Amino acid sequence: MNPSLKQLRYFVALAETGGFGRAAETVFVSQPALSQQIKELETILGVELVERLPRGIRLTRAGREVLERSRRILGEVAELERAARLSRGLTGRLRLGVIPTVAPYLLPIALTRLRARDLTLDIRVREAQTEKLLDDLEAGRVDAVVAALPLPVAGLAVEPLISDRFVLAGTAARLARWVGDPEALRPTSLAPDQLLLLDEGHCLADQALEVCGLRGRGRVDLGASSLATLSGLVAEGFGLTLLPEIALRAETAAAPGLALMRFATPEPARELALVRRAGGDGGWAAPLADLLREAGAELMGSARTVCP
Repeated sequence: MNPSLKQLRYFVALAETGGFGRAAETVFVSQPALSQQIKELETILGVELVERLPRGIRLTRAGREVLERSRRILGEVAELERAARLSRGLTGRLRLGVIPTVAPYLLPIALTRLRARDLTLDIRVREAQTEKLLDDLEAGRVDAVVAALPLPVAGLAVEPLISDRFVLAGTAARLARWVGDPEALRPTSLAPDQLLLLDEGHCLADQALEVCGLRGRGRVDLGASSLATLSGLVAEGFGLTLLPEIALRAETAAAPGLALMRFATPEPARELALVRRAGGDGGWAAPLADLLREAGAELMGSARTVCP
């Protein structure tokens, strides 16, 4: 007798939630039913997968190995379902993951274009940080992800989208020192104790540190959870931050006191891309990437108007 896909899904849910009760809620079954399926899976495989503890579970060595393989198997099954669903191109249901520093700006335009292209397209959007989205991509919970390159995993199919340049944001008073000498404005000239960044885990925060040649966060860093929060803070005089062009139209409208200045050439930038699992029928990815590029180009044009 072989393990069933249902048993593998239940086991992955148990491993990810750390308890039978929480896992049962995740997969919408009763706790006894889930517990019975896990026992049957252990019997079929002939190994103990979890240690039952007073407050949850702990994976055994065999359990960790089975978890890795289960995720791989479920991911392949999801890829099979996805390939069949999208075999006719950009139709049916599309599950798209987008990082938080892109989603609020690109999606309103891109989704409008997608709807105009095909009103029957069922679009499901997942907004999360890069690491989580790549896990979802591997597990087949999303079909594609919009993220910034480079990515921490290999073996993905990549469709480049846009080069999203960074600009310096703050009050006009804080930016005044560079007004007469714009060629002096380089990321490495910024004082670490003046730079505000997003919370740790956001790839944009890591990119900002890298382009500024900084090893850590300054004393004034407030660890904001969104670019909107950062923009509001620096517009009120709480330091400086780096904003991507894709966000300029929205953030300058929301924070009237925000002043912007471009860096000297070459301007620092991040490369945005549409990524998906390699292999399979990717005929739907090219038209999706084209629509995302068009939406990105519109935002880039607005950025040049807001900050020439």
